[in-house]
This record gives sequence, C-alpha cells and structure tokens, in this order.
Amino acid sequence: MSTSSPVTPMRIGDQQVTDHAADSSDGAGVIVVSSPYDGHEVGRVPAATPADIDTAVAAASARHHEGPLPAHQRASIIEAAADSLEARADYFAQLIALESAKPIRTARAEANRAVDTFRFAAATARTLTGEMVNLDASQVGQGKVGFVLRVPVGVVAAITPFNFPLNLVAHKVAPAIAVGCPVVLKPASATPLTALALAEVLIDECQLPAGWLNVVTCRGATAQHLVMHPDVALITFTGSAEVGWAIRAQAPRKRVSLELGNNAPVIIEPDGDMRLAAAKIAVAGFSHAGQSCISVQRVLVHETIVDDFVDVLAGLVDELVVGDPLDPRTDVSALIDQGERSRVLEVISLATEGGARLVTGGTVTEDGILRPTVLSNVRPEMEVCRTEVFGPVVGVQSYSSLDEAIDLANDTRYGLQAGVFTARIDKAMRAVRALSYGGVMVNEVPTWRADQMPYGGVRDSGNTREGPAYSALEMTERRLVVWPG
Repeated sequence: MSTSSPVTPMRIGDQQVTDHAADSSDGAGVIVVSSPYDGHEVGRVPAATPADIDTAVAAASARHHEGPLPAHQRASIIEAAADSLEARADYFAQLIALESAKPIRTARAEANRAVDTFRFAAATARTLTGEMVNLDASQVGQGKVGFVLRVPVGVVAAITPFNFPLNLVAHKVAPAIAVGCPVVLKPASATPLTALALAEVLIDECQLPAGWLNVVTCRGATAQHLVMHPDVALITFTGSAEVGWAIRAQAPRKRVSLELGNNAPVIIEPDGDMRLAAAKIAVAGFSHAGQSCISVQRVLVHETIVDDFVDVLAGLVDELVVGDPLDPRTDVSALIDQGERSRVLEVISLATEGGARLVTGGTVTEDGILRPTVLSNVRPEMEVCRTEVFGPVVGVQSYSSLDEAIDLANDTRYGLQAGVFTARIDKAMRAVRALSYGGVMVNEVPTWRADQMPYGGVRDSGNTREGPAYSALEMTERRLVVWPG
C-alpha cells in the first residue's frame, strides 16, 4: 500500500489543479516535498507545466483588465488575512519547520512577522495616493490643473525562495493585492506548501476573488516560461544574484524587482560593546543555519580585541542547540538539502587549507546537521569572504583602523546590509556615510529587519526596496492627468 501524501492542489483562476499529479504514473507530474532534517515526506504538489502558467497568467490578466477592487475592499481582505494568520500562527510555523527545517521558534517568529507584513500592506491600500503637479508654475501651464494617479502596473510574477516560505511570499503578494495587481506566484519547489496554505487563507477564508492570486508549483526550469510571458508586466524575484540578474537580462522590457544575496559584514570597534556584538552574532550568523541573505558572515574586529572576541563568540556558539527543527530547544537545524551541506563544507575546507583557523564547528552531527562554524584569520581573497556562503559559517578577520575596516567591508560585489558596533557617534556616522550598502545598522547586526522599512541593496544585491509601502510604488505606474483649470 502506498504511503505517499495526498497532493495539495495549485490555485489557478477558480480551479484547484491536481490533474498532472493524478495522471502521472512515473512521478514526473509530482513534486515531492521532503523534510531537510530527516527526509520524510511532508507533502506533494503538482509539477506545473507551461500550459498551467499560461492559464494562470490569462486568469490574472483578465482580472487586471476588469480593473482593481475598491481600495477599501482590498484593505479589508488583507486585514482579514492578517487576522487569520495571527489565529493560525502555530499551524503555519509547524508547516514552515517541516518543509524548510527552520527551528520552530524561528518559524514562529516568521509567522508573526507575516502578520505585520499584511497589516502594513492593508495600511498601504488605504493610504496610497498620487500627487498634485503645479502646472501654472510655468506660463504654458496657466489655466491647467495637473495630478498624478497611481495605477496598477499589471500582472505580477512573484518568484520566492525557500528560506522564508511565508513572509517573503507575503512581501510580494500583500503589496500586490494592496495596489490591485493580480499575481502569479511561483514558490520555491522545496517549500511550496506554506504558499499554498496562504493562498487557501486569502481565497477561501478572506474572499479574495479568484484570479487575483494564482499559485503555480513548477520546477525551476519551467519558471522560465513565466519570466518570458508577454502578459507579465512585473517580475519580483528574491534569490541568488546569479539567477536574479539573469532574469533581468532576459526580460529587458519588463519591470524587474530584485532582492538578492549578500555576505553581510559587521565592524566591531574597540570602544563598541564586544559582548553585545558577540551575543547578537551568535544568533544572527546561525539562525536557520545561516540561510538568510542578511545572515552575518564577515566579522571585522579591531586587532586589539579580536582574540578576546573570538573566545567569547566561540563559547556562545558552542552553547547553540543543534537538532530537530520541531524541538523548541533547537537553535540550528539542517540545511535545505545535502548538496548545500556539501557545498558549505567545501567552503570551510578551502578556508582552512588557505590558512584560516577552525575555531569551532565544521563537522556534521550523527543526524546530518552541519554544526555552527566559526573561522578566524580569514582573508579577503578567500571564498568564505568573497561569496555568499548561505550556511552556518562566520569568518572573523582583524583590522587596525576604522578606515581599513570600511574598505574591507566594501570590498565585495554585494551591498545589502552591514553593521557597526561603536560607542562614538562620529565613528558611527563615518561608517554610515562610507559603507556602500542599502542599509547600515548601528550597534546592531545586519540581520536585523523590520517589515515596514525600505529593505534592499545595491550592486549585486539588488535594484529595489521592499516593505509594503515601497513595494507598492514598484507595482504602480504614474499616470498624469491634465485638466482644464
């Protein structure tokens, strides 16, 4: 007797689609979702085809041509979704933990953040306005009145990653609903169940009309059809820099919003609170096994305190509990798959072969989890400093002056967020002005984020700002109206 899970349907227009899975005898029509921790089957979803994407885009496009729902109705739907998420936060946290191996305490924090994201989007739906244009400031404009409307850009293709399967979906879907843009959502193949559960909340519980949110659970290669679809007006993508910029190159006539990778640096000055910094980094470098684009990766510590800092940090990291993501005591669990674990182990090996010191970690537990790893004496040319590790690894290097530390922090193709710990305002402001990043955190780690803030990076880290009010601007066009005065 088969023990496979039932297939969770896609949501396309007014249909719940499972037919590919049902008709498939060889498994090609099914994506099996497995626990990264122990490999057990969590669920199954259909493997969408290009034809499914066409149907989803057609449903979204038809909704767009009907015109947006009234702002008060959009806001009410989003508010209802926030209430439902809040009431079912533990259900969503369990689902996140099961399909991504995010520790349950961290998963609960993500579920609570998604509630905030929806509430801020509801506020955006009620408050987004255009602007007046003072036309009679010039002679030619005399007798005219000008104003700008914010109108929905059209169908939004949202492509989301595995590491925040609820809140990063919320950051794309909620602002789109707020401004009246229909969405075709492609969640990560490793974590589609959370996105489908959110769609169920919005469509079945909160009465979002069919076609405004369509979820296609396709494999990565099939998503190319969505990227290139002529009826998609905007692509919003969160993921690796390589994939994001390739999408941008392939779709030069579309609006493309990218939130990409980072190798987040922290500068610790000798007058800064070293122990506070270590305590925060012990969490921020290893939460969800370092699988966050703003996970602390590079720690730049003044040469007069670096040895003491490494000792303090290593002690705190050794206290982290490694294990089952459903155990509330767990701090760190598995990477998303064994291939990622092998890749990160190779990064660690290359660093130690190149002269870095393995302070703690770097080994795999009996149940296959890579232990949180601290390296010291890393150098800028090492892969652990040059690339985005996206794993539970923090590298420490020393510097002799703040200017040197800023230069080291900026010596990267990324530029999402950075942090600096110092007790002096002049040093903090020098760092704020000189660090070439989308965000600079003072006496805080770069992993810090509030969901209403303008979040995004420069250089290879992206080209946009997220946060409901800021995403809403990306998802609208300015339409100038000139009226006889």
